[in-house]
Amino acid sequence: MRAVVLDASVAVKWAIPAKEPLSDESARLLKRYTATEIDFVVPDIFWAEVGNVLRKGARRGRWSQDDAESIAADMIARGFATVPSQALLPEALKIAFTYDRSVYDCLYFSLAVQLRTELITADERLANALAGRFSIKWLGAL
Repeated sequence: MRAVVLDASVAVKWAIPAKEPLSDESARLLKRYTATEIDFVVPDIFWAEVGNVLRKGARRGRWSQDDAESIAADMIARGFATVPSQALLPEALKIAFTYDRSVYDCLYFSLAVQLRTELITADERLANALAGRFSIKWLGAL
């Protein structure tokens, strides 16, 4: 089974009840995961990013706090392999300085580099900006 780095921008689409751009593509990717065709690996910041989206969604009335907590529990139960940011930071910082990107995003790139695999993101601008330099796939192109 091939492991890929999963960006939080993809995973949060599983939780959004309304029809969102790329929600079908995200659901297909999740099906590949549940069918054990691929495995997901994430940096530990993934969990904070997902949690923040869930909190914002509840605050804006997209779902209740109970729903947000349930979605978080379901996401945690998927058991994605999680790598500490501390181990990724030296490489992430170099990437951030070199390509003028946030360290948050570069933690995902650093993990993909370390694992010699690709990063899958729903952030088209990020994918376009770094596609020539890293193995990154935009969710809309899968």
